[in-house]
Amino acid sequence: MQWKPPKNSDKYYWTNHVKMKMRHYGLSAQRITRVIRAPIRKEEGIVKNTIAVVQPQSTKKGENGKKTWTNEIWVMYQIKNKKEKIQNKNVMDEKMLSFLNKNTQSQKQFYIISAWRYPGKTVPGEGLPDEILQEIAEVE
Repeated sequence: MQWKPPKNSDKYYWTNHVKMKMRHYGLSAQRITRVIRAPIRKEEGIVKNTIAVVQPQSTKKGENGKKTWTNEIWVMYQIKNKKEKIQNKNVMDEKMLSFLNKNTQSQKQFYIISAWRYPGKTVPGEGLPDEILQEIAEVE
């Protein structure tokens, strides 16, 4: 399966590690971005300055009417600022172009580090399994 970036690919940066994990777990770029946009829970990631978000793979209604699930999709990412460069040199002189590039507002970019499926339902605040921690440590 060939990896295809989502339509708004300038908003997301995909590491080679996450691309490999997406192939391994059968996750699409669209699914990963959906987990980031609408997580059911957000926690501090195990790597410094990262965020971990989770969403159930699919939900069912239990006997008491509450949603329940058996598998989760996790995504770990960082938010970085990305400045957009103005490159239309035909219209402006060099001083004006330099001034505009220095004073443009930075755009947030999601630096996606890893994604995985968890076979079960995690408890908020509970640590990750050793297998997942070892895989992430190999990337660093």
